[in-house]
Amino acid sequence: MMSLLRRYFLSGLLVWVPIWVTVLVIMFLVDILNNSLVLLPKKYQPDALFGFHIPGMGVIITLVVIFVTGAIVANFVGRNFMAFCDKIIARVPLVSPVYSGVKQVLQTLFAPGGQSFRKVLLIEYPKPGVWTIAFQTGDTPKEIEKALN
Repeated sequence: MMSLLRRYFLSGLLVWVPIWVTVLVIMFLVDILNNSLVLLPKKYQPDALFGFHIPGMGVIITLVVIFVTGAIVANFVGRNFMAFCDKIIARVPLVSPVYSGVKQVLQTLFAPGGQSFRKVLLIEYPKPGVWTIAFQTGDTPKEIEKALN
């Protein structure tokens, strides 16, 4: 009887925990995007401009800003400007490792061709008998493949 209760409970958890975490993450992201309006001067915030609160306006404005920024940096001048900014950021001691790490992960995730993290692997690392989940992020070079058979 006890094992049946435990199995049902775990089955229920496997259904509800992913749903709950997904809802929390979405609520968190929407809250952050809505709070981005605080960065605007008070007289330019939508509540002050329209005289009433519009739910989700922060999300819409943030997405428009991200889209416009992408359109600007996708051309020759924007790419050169970003390369210049990257060089400056690379010289800032505490900011550089965080910025470059996040940028590298995002470039890997959104690489052209969509081949990043296409395969989940189980590898024996860091020592024999200890297994770790890994993600294949590219093809094995022919030299390494030949050497390892």
